[in-house]
Amino acid sequence: MDEISTLCARVGETKLRSMVTAFYRRVQVDDVIGKMYPPEDWAGAEKRLADFIVYRFGGPQTYIEERGHPRLRGRHMPFAIGETERDRWMKLMGEAMAEVAISPEEGTVIGTFFAQVADMMRNRA
Repeated sequence: MDEISTLCARVGETKLRSMVTAFYRRVQVDDVIGKMYPPEDWAGAEKRLADFIVYRFGGPQTYIEERGHPRLRGRHMPFAIGETERDRWMKLMGEAMAEVAISPEEGTVIGTFFAQVADMMRNRA
């Protein structure tokens, strides 16, 4: 198994979900990416991201069972995502990882994965 697909077992589902909660606390007050989120759906957005991360890191398949294939780029196409938005997402997620004490070793693996996905999401120059 690769390092990504065993992260949930190593880090723990609870810690991964706490990381997403810490991330969304930051997003809600962020002047760059916060405005992209529908204010009436913070809880839904948080659940979807947490379910995706847990699934992608080898945990329960809740995301797939409820949402099907992630189709991340297509789902994010309505939002203007350039380098500024990508970089802010990465900054806030990095802060969230630090808040919940993701180990440096696991943080490197997670951060590399997030950087690849965040870069793939860019749809504006």
